[in-house]
Amino acid sequence: MLDSDVTLAGIYRKMHIPDDPGFYEKFYFTPGDLGFQPVDTAVGRLGVLVCWDQWFPESARLITLAGAELLLYPTAIGWDPHDDEAEQRRQLDAWMTVQRGHAIANGIPLAACNRVGFEPAPCATPAASGEGIRFWGNSFVCGPQGELLARASADTEELLITEIDLARGEHVRRMGPFLRDRRIDAYGDLLRCWRD
Repeated sequence: MLDSDVTLAGIYRKMHIPDDPGFYEKFYFTPGDLGFQPVDTAVGRLGVLVCWDQWFPESARLITLAGAELLLYPTAIGWDPHDDEAEQRRQLDAWMTVQRGHAIANGIPLAACNRVGFEPAPCATPAASGEGIRFWGNSFVCGPQGELLARASADTEELLITEIDLARGEHVRRMGPFLRDRRIDAYGDLLRCWRD
């Protein structure tokens, strides 16, 4: 991450690596090894979580507990061109809902930026349908209660500018003290593998 003066503010390495149609990243990426640490910048402590990380509530929780004031999710996600309209709506709604849920559960504002446009699949790379992917755009910013502050279109490159009150997150966390009221004494099973 670069700060406003273009100096290196910090490094985050994507922790969760996908292996699904169109995103066979486990074959050419190694999971990050730096953990979930926010980066201090001129605008605040930023919690950057990259793409696939957006689906994991543990990532958002850990980086918030480490002191992040704003969650940032740069991503590249879209549809298989053969997905019907109903499936596309479900996928987009799930993508926005899970991230807004992270904002709410942690009482922290969030910005998610996503690509737009179509990228054909390279001949040597298996993609969702062998044809490519249409990125669904819809970059957005939400406040600590999940309220939408700004949202981009599905198909046009745009620059979103909106004000975010970082101090409001502290107020929201006092109204809904989810972080304080966690029952960490009962969370041991979070360390179990799926289907144990």
